[in-house]
Amino acid sequence: MIKNLLKGMVMGIANIIPGVSGGTMAVSMGIYDKLIHCITHLFKEFKKSIKFLLPIFIGTGIALIGLSFVIEPAFERFPIATNCLFIGLIAGGLPAVWKKVKGNKIKASHIISMLGFFALVVGFAVIGEREGNAADLTFSFLNVIKMFAVGIIASATMVIPGISGSMMMLLMGYYNPIIATIKKLCISVTSLNGTGILNCLGVLLPFLIGIIAGIFIVAKLIEFILKKFPLQAFWGIIGLIAASPIAIFLMGEFGTVTLIGIMTGIVAFASGFVVASSFDKQS
Repeated sequence: MIKNLLKGMVMGIANIIPGVSGGTMAVSMGIYDKLIHCITHLFKEFKKSIKFLLPIFIGTGIALIGLSFVIEPAFERFPIATNCLFIGLIAGGLPAVWKKVKGNKIKASHIISMLGFFALVVGFAVIGEREGNAADLTFSFLNVIKMFAVGIIASATMVIPGISGSMMMLLMGYYNPIIATIKKLCISVTSLNGTGILNCLGVLLPFLIGIIAGIFIVAKLIEFILKKFPLQAFWGIIGLIAASPIAIFLMGEFGTVTLIGIMTGIVAFASGFVVASSFDKQS
């Protein structure tokens, strides 16, 4: 329970950061296959699936709501160490995925899958260096539909390893407005501001419903691919994981590079690598 709660928090933090994929973190922690299975078999294996998914989703929610206040200062004050920590967490999952393809003959389709997804992530990162225009979040029927659609797109990219949901939201211009609305909701709740709570929920509820719908739709598709084309899928995931650190370097802010910064970055990378590796061993 506690272990899965912590894994959910790691996924939640990853989904906040443009360039980092929550799906990649799930792969790195050795829970991706089980996560997809539990989502797609939620009603058939309800008790078993809920037991696994509930702490994951609670941890993700805690990270998205609570730690969104911590992530920004961490990147502002310790940009190199924070970026390197996530690169280490991602890299630490690569050996676990390599086990899935090790010993099998390498085919052209495997290489094409790996290179294709590698190029996809790097390409998105290059495009994502510029944020779109700020989104209109005023309450209206059209904006409710838009928020539902944004939720579907964001969750779909959160589930797929290597594709950053927050990066897609950044490109669509919804990243900063959504983060600001989450913070505003927390402040409104603590100050018992009913009007503020209703205004925030008018934005966040359709977004949340879209996220839930997108997760179920994409999970079904991914489960089909993993069953029909497992090796191509895992080679593609290797390409996604290998490209993710490059995406972080392209999209991340590292500030002034100093010797202390480099040394703390190395320690943070090693810590992230060890943590991700230990998650896999315990899964």
